[in-house]
Amino acid sequence: MAPVLDRIPRRWLVGAVRGLFQLPKPVRGLLAGRPLRSEGQQLDPDLKLLLALVKLEGYEPSSSTPQRARELIDENAPLTVGSTIRSVEVRELTVDGRPARLYTPIGLAAPSPLLVYYHGGGWVVGSLDSHDNTCRFLAEGSGARVLSVDYRLAPEHPFPAAVDDAVAAFDHALGHAAELGADPGLVAVGGDSAGGNLAAVVCHQTALRGGPTPAFALLFYPVTDLTVRRATRDRYGKGFFLTDADISYFADNYVADHATRADPRCSVLLAEDLSGFPPTYLATAGFDPLRDEGEELATRLRAAGVAVALRRHPNLIHGFVSFLGIGPASREATAEAAGALRAGFAVAASKAPGR
Repeated sequence: MAPVLDRIPRRWLVGAVRGLFQLPKPVRGLLAGRPLRSEGQQLDPDLKLLLALVKLEGYEPSSSTPQRARELIDENAPLTVGSTIRSVEVRELTVDGRPARLYTPIGLAAPSPLLVYYHGGGWVVGSLDSHDNTCRFLAEGSGARVLSVDYRLAPEHPFPAAVDDAVAAFDHALGHAAELGADPGLVAVGGDSAGGNLAAVVCHQTALRGGPTPAFALLFYPVTDLTVRRATRDRYGKGFFLTDADISYFADNYVADHATRADPRCSVLLAEDLSGFPPTYLATAGFDPLRDEGEELATRLRAAGVAVALRRHPNLIHGFVSFLGIGPASREATAEAAGALRAGFAVAASKAPGR
């Protein structure tokens, strides 16, 4: 953290940042400076302003130890996630021995649809707390329960520990649906970045074993291939929150053996058969180094006959589901995804036997 910000009490800094993004839109635009354009896209001014703050604060996971990187993401989350959403009930529990958190919209009757959510953070950072408000937002917007699972992190627990935990969490949701207030026929998976990778891997792995499989997949800018560099990684790998150095750092901690990265449990894009995937909503960001590989997964899924809604948000950056307090654009994109999840559950319910 930059020394000047390190001397500011955290509660003051949180208040200052939140106040900054409450200023009138023209004032925020003026502070953000000249528009930033690339490939016919224009970066949202609020996110351009956020990137300036990130640079000032010196947030660089790749230059930190894993422990310090985890502390940084938890310290910084209150700056960006917005005010805590209170319209959901939250219950702490364990899932296959791992800490978890169940979010239930107030007044929601049981049984209801359930989203098993895997947080982002490169398999190295992130926690129940860092994605708490994101899960609250998805529960409120979708009208479904959300089960957030604190899977094991690398390098202490390298690949395939996170995959094993992710599959176990989905199986737990099915096996304990009544305890969770969930409909076992309407259990979806979702996640952002590395969590999106895990959600996609769960879809593939459960299909390989012959099911049951998730009812729906909600994927935000997922990691899909650790073996190939694509154009957007070179184009947006510096200065847009997630950096090229961060991607390498996370991958090296998660799966150090480069040969292993071709395993579909790491790089789901390399799986031979993706036809067992459920209907999928896949969101990417225009200024994201992972954009190309996420959109390639959508292309592969369509070719396999899977119903896919691909939504590129051309004005956003990687991590937008964690930026709910940074202007309206990230919030609107996440709300759209919550609406897609609600619709996906409705379609799945209409097709279920006996309904």
